[in-house]
Amino acid sequence: MLLKADAVTFGYTKDKTILKNIDFQIESGEIVGITAPSGFGKSTLGKLLAGYLQPNTGTVTLDGKPLKKGGYNPVQLIFQHPEKNVDPKWKMKKVLREAWNPPQEMIEEMGIRESWMNRWPSELSGGELQRFCVLRALSPETKFLIADEMTTMLDVITQAQIWQVVKKYARLHNMGIIVISHEKALVERLCTRVVYLDNN
Repeated sequence: MLLKADAVTFGYTKDKTILKNIDFQIESGEIVGITAPSGFGKSTLGKLLAGYLQPNTGTVTLDGKPLKKGGYNPVQLIFQHPEKNVDPKWKMKKVLREAWNPPQEMIEEMGIRESWMNRWPSELSGGELQRFCVLRALSPETKFLIADEMTTMLDVITQAQIWQVVKKYARLHNMGIIVISHEKALVERLCTRVVYLDNN
């Protein structure tokens, strides 16, 4: 499977273009990093690849076809701030099972405690919440995972634990991963290939 951006240009306003003629592609099983300083359009590219935004010109395709609207998105995007990605009126068990019902083994590997399941999002720390957001995105229907500064706010031990689970799952299911980060050391350590974004 191939996720591809062809000659993508995007700007939030007509007079300010953030991305110009961007070509990018990732195949199933690859772990590709995208890195650049702040303001160079890393997160915007992630949103375009996941279908959250539409390019002004150019195309984003999955196996040569536009991403489908409606239903489960096979390109899952995980943001830096998990509290923005969960319904505050849902308990964590419902948040987790919104997309699928992960096996108990994966729940334990992700470090999610049973006692957290009946809590509200506001009762968990950022690191605890992010574990749920990541595991929720690892549905069997997910073909590509876009991790946009996914573990930046977390301590080193939690970062390592989450990435260990994600990489193991990706290997088993031939899932592609895009790691978006301003931390060059992180993407170079995790990824098989790194793209250095230049918006000039």
